[in-house]
Amino acid sequence: MRHDLLNDVINQIKNASQVGFKTIEIRPAGRLVGRVLKVMQDYKYIESFEVISGQGSPFFRVSLNTTINNCGVIKPRFPVKVIDMEKFESRYLPAQDFGILILSTTRGVMSHIEARKTGVGGRLLAFVY
Repeated sequence: MRHDLLNDVINQIKNASQVGFKTIEIRPAGRLVGRVLKVMQDYKYIESFEVISGQGSPFFRVSLNTTINNCGVIKPRFPVKVIDMEKFESRYLPAQDFGILILSTTRGVMSHIEARKTGVGGRLLAFVY
C-alpha cells in the first residue's frame, strides 16, 4: 500500500541513478508525477519520459541522465511566498544556483526559478540537484 506516490517515484529515480540504470518504469502513472517529471526534464535532470498505456494501468518509462546527485520529497509540503524562497533554497540545496526546488503553484507545477520570475508562491514538493 502506497501512502505517497511522489515520494516513491523520487526514491526510485534516485536509487536507479545511483546504481547506473539508463531507463526505469514507474507504476502507476499520476498527473502530479507527470508534471514533476516534466520539470525535471526541462532542467535536464532526466532525458525523457513517456506514458505507456497498454493492458493494465498506465505507467511512465523514464530515461535517466547521470546528472542527479540527490533528490527527495519535501515533507510537510510547506507553503512558500516569493520573498521566503531563498530560506528554503539554502535549507534544501547545497549551493546557490545549484539544483532546483519543485513547487505546486496556482499556475501549475514549476521550479523555484520560474516561480520567482512569475512572482507566485506555492507549496514545496521536491528538490533535485
